[in-house]
Amino acid sequence: MTADLPAAALELRSLATSDGTLELSLQEVPVPTPGPGEVLVRVEASPINPSDLGLLVPGADMTKATVAGTAERPVVTAPLGEGTLAALSARLDKSLPVGNEGAGIVVAAGSSDAAQALVGKTVAIVGGAMYSQYRAVDASACLVLPDGATARDGASSFVNPMTALGMTETMRREGHSGLVHTAAASNLGQMLVKLCRKDGIPLVNIVRKPEQEELLRSLGATHVLNSTSPSFPADLVEALKQTSATLAFDATGGGTLASQILNGMEKAASATAAEYSRYGSTTHKQVYLYGGLDTSPTVLTRNFGMAWGIGGWLLTYFIQNAGAETLARLRARVAAELTTTFASNYTREVSLAGMLQPDAFNEYLKRATGEKFLVTPHAT
Repeated sequence: MTADLPAAALELRSLATSDGTLELSLQEVPVPTPGPGEVLVRVEASPINPSDLGLLVPGADMTKATVAGTAERPVVTAPLGEGTLAALSARLDKSLPVGNEGAGIVVAAGSSDAAQALVGKTVAIVGGAMYSQYRAVDASACLVLPDGATARDGASSFVNPMTALGMTETMRREGHSGLVHTAAASNLGQMLVKLCRKDGIPLVNIVRKPEQEELLRSLGATHVLNSTSPSFPADLVEALKQTSATLAFDATGGGTLASQILNGMEKAASATAAEYSRYGSTTHKQVYLYGGLDTSPTVLTRNFGMAWGIGGWLLTYFIQNAGAETLARLRARVAAELTTTFASNYTREVSLAGMLQPDAFNEYLKRATGEKFLVTPHAT
């Protein structure tokens, strides 16, 4: 251990209690000593991703949240929603650290050569508990950032970049040649636009606001559709004809959008059919739900024949099945294009204590498209 490291540091914790209350607080925890193959990272930056919110505020009614404690050590409490306790039974009364990914500087290392080689390096890491001032991880879990790249540059180097690459990899593995993406103006959506342009992949982007259309077109997107436009159904079919996209990744989850996409794909495929079939086109059409921006039921109006599928897609499962070689290849690409294809934009930075202030959590819990928070654990 480096001599000037503190004995203890702060970590954000989420506690769901068996009496139906959520508590968010900052806890003082020992600064870990890295094992032989581990490194200790001074965490400088960590994003708030939608995937973090399920652990941070699981089913809580944050409109009724109250903040106590001090400005340096706020404590947020909120009631858990009705019916939530059964789903949370495995975590009740357990104080859990939060934060999927982040980046920082390796300040100490274990005895292995691999760990020692990282001392002083700026690295990106994934593995949970990133809303912490210090984090010990296996040296093999670190992505060394390119020369000149900062922790801020590398903070979001895993979830969104690997999701975008996982989508294009899934497309290739399943034999599709083009993609459809919803909620497409998000940080992930912007990465996907740049990635598909670079790789020559036809991409249909679906958004809800005119300013989101303009944003994606400024990045070079060709097919940008507004789902609130009266002409959306016709625009969708035309874009699908031009791109031959038969695979969609839907971040909304609920409502009728997945059905609209499948029906649009069927109309596009049937437009070139040589003869009528009562079973619809033979072209397989697939929609993966990978988010839940709309928590209402997924409604399907089945006018899309019999060659179709709808299912869930999760980055964790993709990585588990991709294999070590694929994972290494994709991670290497992220590092090489960290400040270009996979650059993230943040609308606000907050400290650990700042995360627990109403003006902050009322904003990042909205999951607003194009708005992303960055947590800086050592800021005051």
